[in-house]
Parts: sequence; structure tokens; C-alpha cells
Amino acid sequence: MLAITVGLGSWQVQRLAWKTGLLAEIDRGESLPPVPLPDQPVPFRRVSVSGTFLPVSARYGTELRPSPTGAVIGSQVMGVLQRADGVPIVVDRGWAPVTDVVVVPSGTVRLVGYVRPADHAAWTSIADAPDKGLFYTLDPVVIGAALGQPTVAPYTLVVLGPAAPGTYPDPSATLPRPPNDHLIYAITWFGLAAALMAVFGVYARQAWRERRMEA
Repeated sequence: MLAITVGLGSWQVQRLAWKTGLLAEIDRGESLPPVPLPDQPVPFRRVSVSGTFLPVSARYGTELRPSPTGAVIGSQVMGVLQRADGVPIVVDRGWAPVTDVVVVPSGTVRLVGYVRPADHAAWTSIADAPDKGLFYTLDPVVIGAALGQPTVAPYTLVVLGPAAPGTYPDPSATLPRPPNDHLIYAITWFGLAAALMAVFGVYARQAWRERRMEA
């Protein structure tokens, strides 16, 4: 048990270093100006791209957000951006209440956002409802095909805000940052290892005394 707890604590220390480096990369990428979307984009790097939105739309996920009148249920508004010199891109335009009808922009638009790698449905995933335009796995190929685009980029472009107050969709304000709780986990595992050593020390001392008394 001591070897297991120390090993898990050491593993969490390694994960802490990795996560700290990842968050530093995200901070650095967010501080840099967006670059034109390359053919092989780096995930979670700010990019810019221009094109026209196709007259199609879908919804992804479910999220509650507070409002003056109580919690409001909404989801991410998904669209397809047609570029002049590349395959279409599935775009996460931002959050909007499910009761709102979101208008597809017309004309050429310039978007700034970050590239999010594709997710893939697992056996535990909520089933998509493509006939209703509802998706619960952010797989751009699946979403694109349901919107009449069998060939799309293998990633999603997540638009970054800010948006005008009170307007929808409401795009993400920052790049996503995964939680970094590895220090707490490491302390927990090393604390358990110390507790095991203390218990064994008490046991060994008592056993030594009993042997002395028997002798």
C-alpha cells in the first residue's frame, strides 16, 4: 500500500507539471494575435478566417445559464462556414437560449476563434438527434453531414467574443482552461502514505515492546 500511494502521488506530481505547462501554453496562445487559419491548425491557438455562412444551423449540447428571471436552458449554435479557398468548416458560434431563433449571418464575415479537435461518440454518450438538428457529441464530420455537407474540415472552429450585450449567440470569451487539481491529489496520496507509515510505526513499536516483555 505504501508503494501504491507513493507511486500515485509521484504520478500526480508529473501530471501537475504537464498541466501547468499546458495552461501556460493556453495563456500564451490567448495573448498572441490571431493568425490566418493554416491548413494544419494547432488546437487551441487563436486563428482568423473569412467566408460566408451556409443557410443551415444546428444545436450542440445543453447548458443552464443564470438570468434575472432564473436559470435559462440553452445550447451552442452550430453553423457551416464556406471558405473561398478551402473545405467548409463547422463553426460553434456561441450559446443561445433554446427558445431563441438565431439568424444566420449574410454576406462575407471574418471570424476569430480557436480550433477544437473532434470528439467521437462513445457508448455512454447521449444519442444525437440529427433529424431535429440536436447533437451531443462535437464531431464536425457528423454535424456537417447532417447539415448537407459530407466534406468538412476535421475540426470545429469555436468563435471567440465579445458579443454585443443581450445578443445571441454569445460566443466564448476565453480559451478553455482545464482544471488543475493535481497538487491537491498529490498531497492527498502522500498524506495517505505518511499515515500508513505512522500506523506501521505505532504497530512496530507495540510489537517490539511485547517481545521485550516476553523475553
